[in-house]
Amino acid sequence: MKVLLDACVSGRVRDALVQAGHDVVWAGDWPDDPGDAEILTRAHDEQRVVVTLDKDFGELAIVRRLPHAGIVRMVDLSIARQAETCLRLLTAYGEDIVAGAIITAEPGRVRIRPRD
Repeated sequence: MKVLLDACVSGRVRDALVQAGHDVVWAGDWPDDPGDAEILTRAHDEQRVVVTLDKDFGELAIVRRLPHAGIVRMVDLSIARQAETCLRLLTAYGEDIVAGAIITAEPGRVRIRPRD
């Protein structure tokens, strides 16, 4: 799966996803942070799923109706749990995600908002 990791997501997640065979771009490698709207636009243009800790991407997609290629948001997960959770979500909900769903995962709970 093609993934764009927000800079707030640990680089360990990038390493785990690459090792699992995913095509990953990490915004933390970019020289400057272009802002959430630009990250979402780049991800959409490249058909990459955005993985973030930030709720602003969901607001951009839902309220401002910016196009996207799927969003995964992880909430209240330690850095140690981010990689395993992200891998599990991409595997378990991959079809939903690439269909444009917004997935929110927090300890003990996963919410799926299908594309409107």
